[in-house]
Amino acid sequence: MSTKTRDGGRPDSGGHPVAWEGPPVDLTAQSPRIGEKIIKAVLVSAAALSVLVTVGIVASLFAPVAEFFTHVGVGEFLFGTEWTALFGDKFNWDDKSWGVLPLVTATLMITLISLVVAVPFGLGAAIYLSEYASQRVRKIFKPILEILAGVPTVVYGFLALTVITPILKPLLGIEGIYSMISPGIVMGFMIVPTVASLSEDAMSAVPLALRQGSYALGANRMQTTVRVVFPAALSGIVAAVVLGISRAIGETMIVAIAAGNLPLFTADPLKGAQTMTGFIAQAASGDTPHGSPSYYSLFAIGALLFVMTLLINMISIRLVRKYRQAY
Repeated sequence: MSTKTRDGGRPDSGGHPVAWEGPPVDLTAQSPRIGEKIIKAVLVSAAALSVLVTVGIVASLFAPVAEFFTHVGVGEFLFGTEWTALFGDKFNWDDKSWGVLPLVTATLMITLISLVVAVPFGLGAAIYLSEYASQRVRKIFKPILEILAGVPTVVYGFLALTVITPILKPLLGIEGIYSMISPGIVMGFMIVPTVASLSEDAMSAVPLALRQGSYALGANRMQTTVRVVFPAALSGIVAAVVLGISRAIGETMIVAIAAGNLPLFTADPLKGAQTMTGFIAQAASGDTPHGSPSYYSLFAIGALLFVMTLLINMISIRLVRKYRQAY
């Protein structure tokens, strides 16, 4: 019985393969694959659109920001401790103070408070859903948890102002109706679904073999979760936390309603203070004349917020690449 070689030829009498004498085999595609080209074009267009939108945002900010810094020094803007952009004559640059530190401090303080709430609760929910909950419980609780992300932020703002603040006021001695701790706590619960959902996805993606190997070495479920699953999913967990930070920094309605409109340079969370997004919401409400100093300050605050978010995302990318593990 004769046998064919791997390239389709038959061996000669000495057992050596001979060249294929039949017609050449065409290995090219038999159809133009129009659908695949359309899909590729759509995906490239989507990626290009995101880049163009980012470029458009930077371009729209450039001219007003340049006009702002022709009247205000960069050092005064970044390191000044008094912000009075909406006080005095609306068209006078000299009777106002342009130190943005009060707004930045309030933004970071409320973000920090929200992370203190969101990270433990979010990671706890992720660990339970990924490692302890049954499939049936996971299908019920995860959609319910993600519903919190769809609640309008104005609802969270009124919740902080009318429920959380009256509860904390006698306990912590809060003076007035505004504080940074109330919107920070409520914002933390708003971020919990983001941290929990993305962290649970990252932990569920860890191969089952790692868990089985840990159990085989005598570890219990908690030890396996903390020492095996959590480190293996660390890149996804870091990305979830950083996404929560970005959302907290850019949140507007909660801080505009419950944190107050006083640009106060303080680190006391029991006092009210205005955040960067809170100032933008107040100044862009319709009373700011076009071409006025307060109008240009909106773009300066927006540009600073854009830079802060960009830096956070760059740090996130470096952390994710550093701790990413491939299986």
